Amino acid sequence: MNNITEEDENQKMNTETLEKEEVAQEEVAQEEVAQEEVAQEEVAQEEVASPEITGEETMEELLDIYESSLKKFEEGQVVTGTVISVTRDMVLVDVGYKSEGRIPIREFIDEEGNVSVNVNDKFEVMIEVWDEEEETVLLSREKAKKVKVWDAIKDVYDADETIEGVITSRVKGGFSVDIGLLAFLPGSQADLRPIRNMDEMVNQTYTFKILKYNKKRNNIVLSRRVLLEAERDKLRSTTLEAIEDGKVMEGIVKNITEYGVFVDLGGVDGLLHITDISWGRVKHPSELFSIGDKINVKILSFDLEKERVSLGMKQLTPDPWTTAVDKYPVDSKITGKVVSLTDYGAFIELEEGVEGLIHVSEMSWTRKIRHPSQMVTVGEEIEAVVLDLKPDNRRISLGIKQTVDNPWEVISQKYPVGTIIEGEIKNITEFGLFIGIDDDIDGLVHISDISWTKRIKHPSEVYKKNETIQAVVLDIDKSNERFSLGIKQTQADPWESVAQRYEVGKEISGVITNLTDFGVFIELEEGIEGLVHVSEISKENVKSPKDRYKIGETIISKVMNINSDERRIGLSIKRLEEDDDDKYLEEFAKNMKPATSSFGEILRNNIQEQIEANKIHDGQNQDSEKTDKPEEK
Repeated sequence: MNNITEEDENQKMNTETLEKEEVAQEEVAQEEVAQEEVAQEEVAQEEVASPEITGEETMEELLDIYESSLKKFEEGQVVTGTVISVTRDMVLVDVGYKSEGRIPIREFIDEEGNVSVNVNDKFEVMIEVWDEEEETVLLSREKAKKVKVWDAIKDVYDADETIEGVITSRVKGGFSVDIGLLAFLPGSQADLRPIRNMDEMVNQTYTFKILKYNKKRNNIVLSRRVLLEAERDKLRSTTLEAIEDGKVMEGIVKNITEYGVFVDLGGVDGLLHITDISWGRVKHPSELFSIGDKINVKILSFDLEKERVSLGMKQLTPDPWTTAVDKYPVDSKITGKVVSLTDYGAFIELEEGVEGLIHVSEMSWTRKIRHPSQMVTVGEEIEAVVLDLKPDNRRISLGIKQTVDNPWEVISQKYPVGTIIEGEIKNITEFGLFIGIDDDIDGLVHISDISWTKRIKHPSEVYKKNETIQAVVLDIDKSNERFSLGIKQTQADPWESVAQRYEVGKEISGVITNLTDFGVFIELEEGIEGLVHVSEISKENVKSPKDRYKIGETIISKVMNINSDERRIGLSIKRLEEDDDDKYLEEFAKNMKPATSSFGEILRNNIQEQIEANKIHDGQNQDSEKTDKPEEK
């Protein structure tokens, strides 16, 4: 008893010791996770405060805290990373995530082919792709550099400061300038006066002013001229004082680009964007303006600090969409001009500034239009029906096919099921024939409805395009616009009378068309075959029919069963051999002399009984066999 008590106490002490050790280990693990979390935050250089750890958290809670600390990256974010490995194809960088980020080695190869990166190098990288599920991070150093350059450009632009750059080459309309990114210096902004020899400026370093930039379009426009125009500040200040939102002013067209027109308002240039020139469609501003033209424009917006003026010309007249609901009600017919074609439809100009779209699906009731050019051409005047109108979205949906009746609504009355029609083969595919009926409606004869008996691999084996044939209407599905026809239905199904032509028990001859492991296929007439199963070839054990017969060989067999519904005829060669045996026994029994002994009489009776039993057996088999063996080819 004392031993048991002592053992219990020892066990209790051991348990308590183990629990203390587990608690200690858990505390150590918690401390390690907390330390790693702090380290991750330091590497990422994030100023987000870490959750307070009291030391009483469970391991699961600490892991949640650790996971949450790693979910602070976003694609496009720039962080600082440390190189931990350089391979032949990749540079692995630690950015404080559970998995190292990867940068293609090509970003570190200079013009001479040398790799300019080492382990423990630190630099800024951009999170290009971050897949949390796959735990993969793709980084880019080059894009991080560009982001920094864009930030610098924004800072310079916002501060209205200058930036240095090197003119690298001449381009159309001006120069290409390297300011960390390639920027555009228009020729008109390179100097106060027209430059006679523009090549002299190449490879020279200048100070520029950023006129505008668009990060999304990777577009930066510079000017050197504005830094040389101190004398014109007085004129500009006078003009700026006169400019205000909504004011109509006269200006001179100074420059024309594909996206708009620059207008000189008197020392201040305003941009008349292509979308603000007219309520209608403008392909290029040069269609309407020439440099030096005097035009009236309306001030849409004016930023005095940035000296930006947005101009409008269409705003001088009312917006035509305000009256579109009254002019173009739904279901009304309109006439318009085709002004543009796309893969999905045609745009129709109803009036200047109001266009409607005819989708390809609304161009024909019956034809499958792949491109609107099959129906209309640019510049053509057409009639259409208004299907839908959304003035708030400036959209009008039109339809051409609605100008005529839908032929599918009357087709079933014109061609009821069972009607025999005659038409020309318009197209042949591997699954059937398309026959033209009328009103651009084609009927489909599926390959299975071409012949009752022939096995047709492709309809082109039997018919040719443009051939005129007859077919029977099988079904008309108006909702899905399907017209089903059949050619074989114009004739009686030969399988309906096959039981009369090939009675059970009849001996027939045919040509072997196919040999398989399970039997022999014999053609009895064109398109009608029977199967001699391997078990019905001989009383002997036949392993494979290929050892006995050849394709094209003519053989005689006996009809055992017919299944017209499943289009199967079961034949037997073995039964012919058994019939021959029965005939031999009958002949033998007839020619036997009167028995002179009891043994002779017994033999005669046994032979007679065997003959009768075979006849009964054959009759029972013929009555019971109603299905054939599998006739797979």
